[in-house]
Amino acid sequence: MKQTATVAEKDANIDQVWREYRATGSVDLRNRLIENYLPLVKYNAERVWAKLPNEVDLDDLISSGILGLIDAIEAFDLDRGVKFSTYCSQRICGAILDELRERDWVPRIVRNRMRRVDHAVKALQAELGRLPTDQELCARMNLSREEFDRVINDTTSTTFISLSRPRNEADSHKDLREIDVLEDRRSDDPVVEMQKKDVKELIMRGLSRTERLIILLYYYEEMTMKEIGKTLDLSESRVSQMHSAIVKRLKQHLLDRRREFETEIPAGGEELDEE
Repeated sequence: MKQTATVAEKDANIDQVWREYRATGSVDLRNRLIENYLPLVKYNAERVWAKLPNEVDLDDLISSGILGLIDAIEAFDLDRGVKFSTYCSQRICGAILDELRERDWVPRIVRNRMRRVDHAVKALQAELGRLPTDQELCARMNLSREEFDRVINDTTSTTFISLSRPRNEADSHKDLREIDVLEDRRSDDPVVEMQKKDVKELIMRGLSRTERLIILLYYYEEMTMKEIGKTLDLSESRVSQMHSAIVKRLKQHLLDRRREFETEIPAGGEELDEE
């Protein structure tokens, strides 16, 4: 009974943090939410990692999952009545799989399954004149419903799934639809967002995954060294040391590039000197 009460108190506290965060947008409150849900990142990263080749680094998946968690916290709508743990797990896995796709780490068997599902969807859509149901896909692919669900789970193929299709998550008291876990990719200013992306890619070039995450969390997410340490399971002093080393390397890199540009001779420069 005592343990149950403790869990209930923790849930109540987190609910209060959520309400205050939505009302104020406080970075400190958001960071408390990140720390609270961090175990979900590790859990989902380990689940994905267990199916991947040995050369895939678990820490890389966790780092990507943390970024997915941050996105989920900032985009979550309390009014939908969906449990955040259900919602964010989808976003965490999505961020991890995006990382795997960028590095082409998705196993060959999974890619084959993705192609098989995609071919079945296109064939049935051409025949029926509409998107096929899951039952129709099961019949076309000669799979039981259990086998089909496993294939979809492994491939995370969502291109043919209706946004209003219920997910029927067991831990949610309301029906969860696909739209409830869909990332909102709208941008206020596409040009500015593209510029930010270019700058971020330039800065991140040559850094390890952990180093990139430190820079992102510190400068883009405004987390303190202590909060970053808790998030990455590192001591505050270690994060500070790594940050200082990263900044020093970046400064040297920029200085080298500046010298490189200064030594370049403009087109036609020799002719101008002769005049």
